[in-house]
Amino acid sequence: MANYRKKIGEYLELEKKILNRLSIEDIDKVMNILENARLSGKRIYTCGNGGSASTASHMRCDFNKGVSYKQEVKYDMECLSDSVPMMMAIANDLSYDDIFLVPLQNKIKQGDVLIGISGSGNSENVLRAFIYANEIGAETIAFTGYSGGKLKEIAKYNIHASVDNMQIVEDIHLILNHMMMYILSNEK
Repeated sequence: MANYRKKIGEYLELEKKILNRLSIEDIDKVMNILENARLSGKRIYTCGNGGSASTASHMRCDFNKGVSYKQEVKYDMECLSDSVPMMMAIANDLSYDDIFLVPLQNKIKQGDVLIGISGSGNSENVLRAFIYANEIGAETIAFTGYSGGKLKEIAKYNIHASVDNMQIVEDIHLILNHMMMYILSNEK
């Protein structure tokens, strides 16, 4: 039987170290933007690739149901990563790099919010969506890892898990989602 205790301990220690380095100020700003969007009837869009797509979808569920359940004014959140037929049509007919941009061009309005989740911060499809959202006056929020990539530079707001480990980055992005959901749903 293998002994994984040392590796388990190292992983958990790294995760705690990165969590402790997160900017509480940045998280607070993002939570206020989300609450302002909810209270002013703005739509929030989420997107990401791979595990980040899963987190973007999870966030939609947690905010539309979990946070909104007992609220009179509900969240209006849509995950652009959830529509596989739409993404595949755009990827096939245009480009995979446009799978988030094209739906946004049909929907997003000034004052709406776009949340992009990208471990590397360099996913071209997320970057194109952010460039467009910034151009039309939407709020843009990035959850990034590694160096933050290009997304960290173009997002108006960024929560950065500064570690070169995709599993830790994705763990932290999901923790951010759950923490914000927990706080916002239990605030009253």
